[in-house]
Amino acid sequence: MRRRVWGVIGAVLLAVVGTIVLVAYVNGAEDRALAGEAVVDVLVVKEPVPAGTPASELGDRVGIEEVAAKVEAEGAVIDTAELGDRVASTDLVPGEQVVDARFVEPNSYRSRAAVTVPEGLLEVTVGLEAERAVGGVLAPGATVAVVASFDPFDVSSTDPVEVDGVVVPPSGKTPNSTHIVLHKVLVTNVQLDGRVGSSDDGDDETAAGEPGEAPAGRLLVTLALNAPSVERVVFAAEHGFLWLALEPATADEAGTRVQTRGTVYQ
Repeated sequence: MRRRVWGVIGAVLLAVVGTIVLVAYVNGAEDRALAGEAVVDVLVVKEPVPAGTPASELGDRVGIEEVAAKVEAEGAVIDTAELGDRVASTDLVPGEQVVDARFVEPNSYRSRAAVTVPEGLLEVTVGLEAERAVGGVLAPGATVAVVASFDPFDVSSTDPVEVDGVVVPPSGKTPNSTHIVLHKVLVTNVQLDGRVGSSDDGDDETAAGEPGEAPAGRLLVTLALNAPSVERVVFAAEHGFLWLALEPATADEAGTRVQTRGTVYQ
């Protein structure tokens, strides 16, 4: 009986010692992984942070962690004070590093909570200067016409071909062209890729009748489209130029055609 008791005690002691050794090994795994590498401190998201949350209210939802310098994200911050009074432009998830680019000025943030994307549509984002996006006054829920423009491109053929309604000779170039390719497209989100400009005197108020101040950075405009239209928008963004025109439901769509230098004066 005594041997059995001592055997049980020994087994318990071995289990305890094994647990301690295992915990110590696991706790030291990260240190061993970083051994010999340069390390830096970064802020990491600990709890979900909804879009629109001010940086000053992140609190315990973020914390400092030590990571290898080679995995430090571009624009990573180590203190929420670096973000000033900006707000999260998108939802932040646990595990990601807090980076400057994820935060924008409060007056450039647009909530997309009220915009319902019609079933079956895709969403695609295009980057545009303010003058190509109605001066930067676009807001989620608006509808726009998408205008595509193209510089001349080479056409190699043994026979004349027709491109955008214009006959191009063999081995010639297409004309510059512009056309509204899509109508009444729903805007689901608008973000500012950069900092909003401010006046020299720091006064954000605009007097009645005076022009407002346009955003200083590019606008990231998200559109809801069907699959074929997504392809057309991406092609124009990659190989040409895009403009957006505010187009309410009552706007007339009639009378448009492909415009070239030969038709614009007609």
